[in-house]
Amino acid sequence: MNKLTKAQIEAILAARFQEDRCKSLGELPAPDTLKDCARAAKRIVRAIEQKERITIVGDYDVDGVVSSVIVSEFFDDLGVSYELIIPNRFRDGYGISPTLMKRIDADLIITVDNGISAVEAAEICQDRGIDLIITDHHNIPPKLPKAYAIVNPKQEACHFAHQEICGAQVAWYLIAGIKQELQLSSYDLSKFLDLLAVAIVADMMELRGLNRVMVRAGFKKINQGRRIIFEAIKHYFNKSKYVSDDLSFLLSPLINSAGRMEDATLAYEMLRSRDFPEAMKRLDRVVSLNNRRKEIEAELTQEAIASFDEDDAMVIVWGEGWHEGVIGIVAARLCRRFQKPAIVFSVEGDRAKGSARSIGEIDILALISTADDLILGYGGHKGAAGLALKRENLEAFKARLLQEAQKIPASDFIDTSDLLGEIDAEAIDLGLVELLESFEPYGQKNPKPKFLLKNAQVAEDKLLGINQNHLKLSLNCGNKNLESIHFNFTQRAYAGEAVDLVCTISKNEFRGDVSVQLIVDEIRPKSRNRNS
Repeated sequence: MNKLTKAQIEAILAARFQEDRCKSLGELPAPDTLKDCARAAKRIVRAIEQKERITIVGDYDVDGVVSSVIVSEFFDDLGVSYELIIPNRFRDGYGISPTLMKRIDADLIITVDNGISAVEAAEICQDRGIDLIITDHHNIPPKLPKAYAIVNPKQEACHFAHQEICGAQVAWYLIAGIKQELQLSSYDLSKFLDLLAVAIVADMMELRGLNRVMVRAGFKKINQGRRIIFEAIKHYFNKSKYVSDDLSFLLSPLINSAGRMEDATLAYEMLRSRDFPEAMKRLDRVVSLNNRRKEIEAELTQEAIASFDEDDAMVIVWGEGWHEGVIGIVAARLCRRFQKPAIVFSVEGDRAKGSARSIGEIDILALISTADDLILGYGGHKGAAGLALKRENLEAFKARLLQEAQKIPASDFIDTSDLLGEIDAEAIDLGLVELLESFEPYGQKNPKPKFLLKNAQVAEDKLLGINQNHLKLSLNCGNKNLESIHFNFTQRAYAGEAVDLVCTISKNEFRGDVSVQLIVDEIRPKSRNRNS
């Protein structure tokens, strides 16, 4: 394997975007290319003009909360009266439902980031004379709800150029349609790009084309500090500025934690904070929920690991009363740890609610569908899904999916798209870091580049963290000394040992000093010369 040069690295990364149809904000598709967007906008404008009762129904994850903020803030700016309902995960379940309909008294309902499977709720709307506008991005079910308008880029006969967008983007396009219908030429829709950046990344959308353009522009807005809550978060965590990884590892978990642990309305109110003291107060509440989430997640992860047979082709585990707000995160952790698809169920009474995550090229939704006769309901996309079934069907479901998973080729379990190749230690410097940063944000379809560093000699090893679960290594690579860290390590290395590392390359800033740091993904021991 030839070692990559900086020029080769730049060429490989640039090639990822050669076929992008959208490379600037000026090239974003028009709202009316989304099926039913113009129809929905006209109906909403009529409701505004006739002062009809409007209800917005959101969702409790980052995408749903951001969608709710975008539409409600737009309505507030226009002086439109409305009611907002973000379902509670524990009390209401997902999206607009017959149960939720009992709380709604409206002439027009607008869903954001949900509704594409709400057949029963749509029938109730018809019976009550309520017009229902659905904005969603999830996969299209066999039977569509009978709604006044459905805005979803995955529909047949929808000519929108980018199918893989999140719910918040669909909601943003809806208000773009309303703006167009009302001829509000001076209204600046770019004010929402900061929120859209968070939602796109949190919902694991492909970071190519339109999505990449929006996230890059939105991330700049976050650092410009135009939204009070982002300034408050920066102050709270003592950050001089945001880095792109903060979208995934700081902002998204904070917003998600409210809905996972208590009520997503807390995150909604936090994002809509009007002044700094209010933002700090609401942020403090959400941070406490996130800290509690981390504790429960760690406990459940250990319980799940203990109940998993590593010979199984995929991870399927469950527990009585496991906190359903964190089972998705636990599934993601198990997926990474065992390099297999994972489904984690929380069992309450006679029902089991599950959250699934996938790996490599495996379509978790297609895998789940092989047992649809055992399932009460399911939905999601290739990489992540939710489902529910009767307790009595858990064992049969597990047996069916393990059988199906065994048929999957081993190559499908491995995603090698982010391993660029072998690198020479001499090429690892701040210049390379700057080159890599120029291709951010990284994520789906633009994975953060991983490199293979061979024959590194471990000069020092040190355990870090309260739980001693992070491994810091000082490395000697010929004439080059490098620092690395392996977060939540599952493989150990010791001083005196020669190793090959699979790692990403990043910048470490501490007290004004800037240096290169390797973030280790995998340790491959070569020899053990340590005394023990």
